[in-house]
Amino acid sequence: MKTFLVSLLSVALCSFANAQEAKIELTGNDQMQYSAKSFEVTEGQKVVISFKHIGQLPVEAMGHNVVILKPDTVVPQFATKSMTEKDNDYIPTDPETAAMIVAHSKLLGGGQSDTVTFTAPAAGEYPFICTFPGHFAIMQGVMTVNAK
Repeated sequence: MKTFLVSLLSVALCSFANAQEAKIELTGNDQMQYSAKSFEVTEGQKVVISFKHIGQLPVEAMGHNVVILKPDTVVPQFATKSMTEKDNDYIPTDPETAAMIVAHSKLLGGGQSDTVTFTAPAAGEYPFICTFPGHFAIMQGVMTVNAK
């Protein structure tokens, strides 16, 4: 009986943990478009973003990523700094700019995918962009984090 109760409790805890996870599926294509311009999560929630480049062009010609930024980030400034970071997949390495990043995927070419897992920060609106040079003007959206 004790083993049964422990097993039941384990199943219940696993189910609760899975209900707390936000699974977001996002794609990017050769026309520089994300499949969604927004998504919502709850603060403190585990967020799993599955990102896939559904185009066919190689990473050198049409690379895409998803970079989630803090609410006070000036997106054009951030994107401009990102353009100089080719050797780091266009993710800024200087401490001040890097501190603006909540989470990011790898830079992907056509047919590639990546998964990013992080804990949703405090309630607010968090911009997300592609940092491949020139893409942020079209490839951007907002992650809304709702209060618990």
